[in-house]
Amino acid sequence: MTRQSIPAAPPCTLFLFGANGDLVKRLLMPALYNLSRDGLLDRNLRIVGVDHNPASAEEFAGRLHAFMVERDKGGEGTAKCLDEKIWARLAKRLDYQTGDFLDPATYQALARRIDKTSHGNAIFYLATSPRFFPEVAQRLGQAGLLDESAGGFRRVVVEKPFGTDLASAEALNACLLKVMGERQIYRIDHYLGKETVQNILVSRFSNGLFESFWNNHYIDHVQITAAETVGVETRGAFYDSTGALRDMVPNHLFQLLAMVAMEPPAAFAADAVRSEKAKVVGAIRPWSAKMALKNSVRGQYTAGKQGRKQLPGYRHEANVAADSQTETYVALKVMIDNWRWAGVPFYLRTGKRMSVRDTEIAICFKPAPYAQFRESELERPKPNYLKIQIQPNEGMWFDLQAKRPGPELVMENVELGFAYKDFFKMNPATGYETLIYDCLTGDQTLFQRADNIENGWRAVQPFLDAWAQGGEVHEYPAGEDGPEAGNELLARDKREWHSLG
Repeated sequence: MTRQSIPAAPPCTLFLFGANGDLVKRLLMPALYNLSRDGLLDRNLRIVGVDHNPASAEEFAGRLHAFMVERDKGGEGTAKCLDEKIWARLAKRLDYQTGDFLDPATYQALARRIDKTSHGNAIFYLATSPRFFPEVAQRLGQAGLLDESAGGFRRVVVEKPFGTDLASAEALNACLLKVMGERQIYRIDHYLGKETVQNILVSRFSNGLFESFWNNHYIDHVQITAAETVGVETRGAFYDSTGALRDMVPNHLFQLLAMVAMEPPAAFAADAVRSEKAKVVGAIRPWSAKMALKNSVRGQYTAGKQGRKQLPGYRHEANVAADSQTETYVALKVMIDNWRWAGVPFYLRTGKRMSVRDTEIAICFKPAPYAQFRESELERPKPNYLKIQIQPNEGMWFDLQAKRPGPELVMENVELGFAYKDFFKMNPATGYETLIYDCLTGDQTLFQRADNIENGWRAVQPFLDAWAQGGEVHEYPAGEDGPEAGNELLARDKREWHSLG
């Protein structure tokens, strides 16, 4: 179904808390621009920025426009040429409310801004520091802004991180659920807005070929990688108290794992899909402290090179402690204890300052019998991989062995597959378009439920606890693919990481 055949979302007043932050200007506003371009926003949608910095609606719109113009010169997720007519229509929807997030008067002012033409519908998007999530939610509830008894919907969007460990995640969920129902909460993970991620479900469940061998009879192991070439940039203070594990694993990587490993849902409805995802994450084996150390590797980048560019080490980045033990790389081995995946290891890795930018899922199939090739130079055929690349080159590829033309039996690895850009016309997107549209229309399929969040932290908690007691942080030069210990994690299982890129 093309975007043009999708109806516009219903009218609503969209409040953006933290309106002057990077998330709003870099991702949310470009996504709203793209939705407006595609005709998916109701003409009565109103967008109200909320922040403590004094500003008029015109000044707020002007700052966003200036950023869009600058980003238009080559930023990801925006059109090559900003259409001023589309922007003008979007700018007319913009308003601004100055207010302290902790001041009850701010919420009284917001109540007066809910547009009557939107039937009382309102969405409160918390694009703020995580410390404000419970505070804002509590005050929204106290002000009656989450009450749906008058007929309009009231929804709250919460960005990651959803806590910093199991206890804090449970506390945050309890706080949110105290003032609203689960169906009003939209815990957003932008990875799930990417087309290739959504295509995992379509590829698995609409192609009999895939589903028939999607189990431990045929699959040897699964690798999920999120490699970045950037360092911590301006996020040093946040990152040094967070680290790669908390930043990436219980949300992004576990969401990818859930899409790959979940059972077929009874229907492609929000509750059915989210229930299956929660089940599979809940089936991740809880390691003992000893096994958590054995099945994990922490790394931290040191000074290195990317091409000719000299790169600083992590401890020399701005706002990072000189003796920091925070990991910028993590590799884990996890097991899923259910009928389909018993005995199949899932290897996860993520890191900053690696050689290439690559987010991918590599599914390795068990090798074919090879006794018939014993007279050839080939001792053992290479394993077949199904590679699903999430970014930057979105698509799917299948590796297989083929005979190289010639008189001798020489095998060559070849790829079959497709890149999205070669088959579909794809408008520039940030990844937030689908998620914002789904929130406006009330579809929670791509949003995390409380049990999924807590199951993710429950699986991660043994690693956090074990690391708190000790364990080495291995160094790796910036521009390389993590420490050697990350390779050894697989080598001891007689496996190796799939090549990046």
